[in-house]
Amino acid sequence: MIARILFSTTMLVSAIASAAMAADAAAPSTLGEVVVTAQKREQKLQEVPISMEVISGSKLAQYSTNDFKQMVKFAPNVSVESTAGNDVIYIRGFGSPPANFSFDQSVSLYMDGVYAGKNRQAQSPFFDLARVEVLRGPQGALFGKNTPAGAVSIVSAGPTAEREGEITASYNFELQGTEITGHVAGPVTDTLSARLAVRFVDQDGYINNRANGADEPQNRMQLARLTLRYTPIETFDFTLKAEYGNREVRGGMNVSSPLTTEQQPRDFRYSTVNPIGPEGTKDTSWMVSGTGNLKLGDFTLTSITGYSFFRSNIVNNFDQSLPAGGTVRNSVYNSYPEHFRQWSQEVRLLSPTGKRLEYVVGAYYDTSLYQLTQLGGFDVNLPGVLVYYGLLNTEFRQRSQTFSVFGQGTFHITDSLRVLGSLRYTNNDKRAIFYGRLRYGPFALRPVNTRAVGEINGEDNLDPSGTIQYDVAPQIMVYATYGRGSKSGGFVSNTYGTTSATFVYRPEKSENYEAGIKSTLADGRLVVNVSVYDTKFKDLQVSVYNPTISTYQTGNAASASSKGVEGSAAWYPMKGLDFTLAAAYQKAKYDDYPGAACLATQPITACNAASPASIAANNIGGAPLPYTSKFSYNLSGHYRFEMQGDMVLDTSASLYGRSKYFDSDNQSPLFGRQKAYTKVDARVQYGPSDERWHVAVTAKNLFDKKTTGSAFNLPFPITPVAHAILYLEETRSVAVEAGVKF
Repeated sequence: MIARILFSTTMLVSAIASAAMAADAAAPSTLGEVVVTAQKREQKLQEVPISMEVISGSKLAQYSTNDFKQMVKFAPNVSVESTAGNDVIYIRGFGSPPANFSFDQSVSLYMDGVYAGKNRQAQSPFFDLARVEVLRGPQGALFGKNTPAGAVSIVSAGPTAEREGEITASYNFELQGTEITGHVAGPVTDTLSARLAVRFVDQDGYINNRANGADEPQNRMQLARLTLRYTPIETFDFTLKAEYGNREVRGGMNVSSPLTTEQQPRDFRYSTVNPIGPEGTKDTSWMVSGTGNLKLGDFTLTSITGYSFFRSNIVNNFDQSLPAGGTVRNSVYNSYPEHFRQWSQEVRLLSPTGKRLEYVVGAYYDTSLYQLTQLGGFDVNLPGVLVYYGLLNTEFRQRSQTFSVFGQGTFHITDSLRVLGSLRYTNNDKRAIFYGRLRYGPFALRPVNTRAVGEINGEDNLDPSGTIQYDVAPQIMVYATYGRGSKSGGFVSNTYGTTSATFVYRPEKSENYEAGIKSTLADGRLVVNVSVYDTKFKDLQVSVYNPTISTYQTGNAASASSKGVEGSAAWYPMKGLDFTLAAAYQKAKYDDYPGAACLATQPITACNAASPASIAANNIGGAPLPYTSKFSYNLSGHYRFEMQGDMVLDTSASLYGRSKYFDSDNQSPLFGRQKAYTKVDARVQYGPSDERWHVAVTAKNLFDKKTTGSAFNLPFPITPVAHAILYLEETRSVAVEAGVKF
């Protein structure tokens, strides 16, 4: 099937090329080359046999992209689940649910080459960037640690050969606040250059809290990144990057909706201060990396040393319907203080290019400490019915270390035919301890005074991959690849009632078959890329909420799979005008999942959520994976009007959307399903052609589509009235911007 699709695509690309060249053979402009480092050396995007999207730093800044949720709209088949815990990235339907905080992510983040497996290691890295590379499918060989579903590589901007500076400020009318970014860069001495970038955000939210009159979630952020590049001799350079982030979010983004209807997200909520502190998030983080490159003849030896630290605390309230009499009181709340630090070291050797055999070999090591406290409060007082209160507490501590060696070789059989092979061996060691207790109050819903201890010693994973590339024409390359990925096992970190018997979950493994075509046509004015894939997961790590017993069930699903096709195109028909399109179709499902929590569509005779025996016998094989749309796309257009007096009017618009998807663990067809949607962003900018200054208006979600990132059932009795909780994504916003370069 893959071969037939690829053959048909090749024929289609050839037809498009002929049509495009006939339509406008004289157009002088091209899209230019995009350089990436997905295979640990600088390469042209069109030469890399990986299904990937590359988003430039300028495009991210153009649409005021602040976080992962806004970034993935440029990358179909990539989504983010928004919750009170962590925002988690999914690629091709696979990701690690945020409910279990200690999960390493199936889609790993790399910040300037440093592995970041925890969401809060990079608070808001989307400022002053060179590019973001989104790699779909297992990347176990070169990126290595915990990439069975894919990887996101963020590359920040570096020092420049000439002195430069820029400052941009904007005011957002809906969020009633400001955002300021800026940088200065250039040489300091003949051997030292530097770049300092900063960002300040002070904005209110898009949900009105009718209990206190505030617009939530309010965002206060201060970010700074200093980059120093030292080049004492021609054969050696060293780059030091240090990024500091401080973020405070006041209030929440969850709203109520009925359980018996489709999702009805509203833009208001009722939430007050609870006994464990004001609702919101406070984060402080550091990310430091040192990268050295030493030329050894025609070879390059690279060393990357990384240090990462964060301290965070989340306090959640859950929106309550306004009770009779107008008294607002939160009956359920929780808090998650976290502390994390990590050291990492990677060393690799790159062979020279242009040889019959090219290769990269290396080794990697990291060690980390993770600590998590959980506080859960309940305060229900229904006269004549029950008095129900308590404060629960769990503590989790984990130490881990990873060691791996890896290599990849490219053998040029002919000038047009290449074979790539890669292999990574990884060894993981982890140990952890957990205990839970009842701090005060009566509590009979589930056991809480439990303790667990666990160790994972010498967990070995071997991740190979193989690829064949063939240039069917000077600007058309086809490839076929097979690869495996893996993610280490771990421990249940924040589920009440955890014991040693339920503490450990197994590693997950993925296997991927993929074929694709990358083509540059019409003298560089048209780029068309298409890939098809078949991915299977074994022992997929899951954590789903069971509202009947008000707890999370964490462990391994037996198997899951995703099949689909992804494509992108960029067209430059004339000077000043360009279009880009990216789209994906997929079918992602559980193949076999014994012991699964009950789905909303299952009758009690098929699955009783209150019965451990019924759950143990339940199997939801065939059910779709949550947070996964069958179809997703992005379409962007840009036109540059040249005006009198060397002035320019830049206009851009972007449409992006998804088909319907389940965003609740129980896959409720009512409160747990987000409908299909399309959103529109737009920007108009005016200024001189050299862009030494500009003014602009930017609109995000122009038609104010209300969509949700996740949903769950908040049950009685931990809330007086059972209802759905929806996490409302950002609504429409319009901002005016001004910037100057110097």
